[in-house]
Amino acid sequence: MVSVPSSGKTYQFNINKKLNDLNIKSLLLTKQLEKGQFYDYDYDNQIIAHEKFDAKKTYKMNTGYFPGVATIGDKIVYIENRDGNANVKTAQAETLERSYKLLNDNEIHINRSRMDAGSYAEEIIKTVAQYSQLFYIRANKCESLTRKICKITDWQRVEINFKEYQVASIPFTKFLAERNYRLVIMREKTGNPQLDLFEGVKFNYRCILTNDHSSSEKSVIEYYNQRGSSEKTFDIQNNDFGWDHLPTSDMAANTVYMIMTAMLKNFYNYLLEKVSKVFTDILPTSRLKRFIFRFITVAGRYVYRGRQWILQLYTDRPYEKVFTG
Repeated sequence: MVSVPSSGKTYQFNINKKLNDLNIKSLLLTKQLEKGQFYDYDYDNQIIAHEKFDAKKTYKMNTGYFPGVATIGDKIVYIENRDGNANVKTAQAETLERSYKLLNDNEIHINRSRMDAGSYAEEIIKTVAQYSQLFYIRANKCESLTRKICKITDWQRVEINFKEYQVASIPFTKFLAERNYRLVIMREKTGNPQLDLFEGVKFNYRCILTNDHSSSEKSVIEYYNQRGSSEKTFDIQNNDFGWDHLPTSDMAANTVYMIMTAMLKNFYNYLLEKVSKVFTDILPTSRLKRFIFRFITVAGRYVYRGRQWILQLYTDRPYEKVFTG
């Protein structure tokens, strides 16, 4: 447990390097990750709402924790807990550096990092750029950026998810003038009948900061939009692996619980991949409840035969192929 001072306030962080390292080593052992390979990395903070003794009020006005969670695909690779009232940017650069370094120590490298606007800060961006070959971070609009956007004349029309947008790119020099970064901008008409004073037509804008200069604006936007698949991990952990029901009123103990259940989820992914190759009604993306109903819930009994106990299942489903294939 460490205290992190910020703007006159002190926030509690819980860092468990040993368990996070064990989690990564278990992913290597099950070959869900491989040493020497490059992977895409996602980071996000998630409110874990509860009313425990050490809960703090979050920006959503409920109480709980606000942990930072890193994922590679559908695999959780790092968890660091923090007070619910901590700002998302508070000490995030240090959290990310610990996460990246732990992966590097296990010879796992990062190709692309993808994060939302909670990571849009100079110190955080420098850390992400140091450990990633490419990065994609949602950028916040500000007055100076709005003025630059208003000067863009070469908007290109693209279709993304069956909707039409206008896209453009400009150099990014706000607080990293020495870096060769790029701001990818997309806009769409709002349908608001009230005209904008500066642009005539009212638009909604989204901006993505990146060091990727070879991909088209459409490719950058489509890749960033895939963050939704990583955010699904929180829903699975909350509802399938108990994060909605933390067991204690101590942050350190609850952090251990969260990392251990993240390891269980990673092992579940490993088992599910094997089972789905044999059971056609179980998919590699099946949720835990479906898996229990389709695979675990089966009538059986132990019989004593040939001086040993044998599990006898009352089913013709091919269980033996899962463990012998």
